[in-house]
Amino acid sequence: MTEHDVVDIAALLARLPLFSAITSAHIEHLAAASREKRIRKGETLFHRGDLPRGFYAVVYGQIKLAFSSPQGTEKVVEVIGARQTFGEAVMFMQRPYPVFAEALADTLLVHIPSKAVIELLEADSTFALHMLAGLSMRVHQLIQDVESYSLRSGAQRLIGYLIRNCQEPETGADRTMDLELPTSKQVIASLLNLTPETFSRVLHDLSSSGLITVHGRHITINDIEQLRRYEP
Repeated sequence: MTEHDVVDIAALLARLPLFSAITSAHIEHLAAASREKRIRKGETLFHRGDLPRGFYAVVYGQIKLAFSSPQGTEKVVEVIGARQTFGEAVMFMQRPYPVFAEALADTLLVHIPSKAVIELLEADSTFALHMLAGLSMRVHQLIQDVESYSLRSGAQRLIGYLIRNCQEPETGADRTMDLELPTSKQVIASLLNLTPETFSRVLHDLSSSGLITVHGRHITINDIEQLRRYEP
């Protein structure tokens, strides 16, 4: 899809995991009220403290959710890619955004307004249950991430990230696989609660051990089982 393509909002919403089980009538209701929004790489979608008027779905591109410390350093909370949504929980809380959102690439979004969502919540308890299930999955994943980033070493965090973001081999005989880092190493380091220096050092150590091969953002895992067992 390019910046000149017309977006089929209903078809996009129907493919989102959050709405995978709702009826076509619900999809059409949300699509009629939703609008597309295009932002360029480096543009800010909203600032910390802004009030939400709905939530967003990414058609293509990437959005970084982050906040800045009083010392001026940036902590990345999440990187949102295609067919992912964000901002649902804050919308329901009716409180200001606790983070800012910035495009890491040219990005096409769909904004789903809170009014349309609330209308369906009030009219259909089944829709409400599906929304709760989707939000619960997001919270569960965030708890897992916090646990992982808090209790594991820097090497374990990075190894876990690499394994999660590559496809498992189809056969047990093939232990080599490739992945492309979805964004800059600096952003991923912040996401993993690592300094850029620690991130680079761990990548270098894994590469020196022959476990991975690094070419820019392209990484080859030479033996996934050995990588899982690696102890720094």
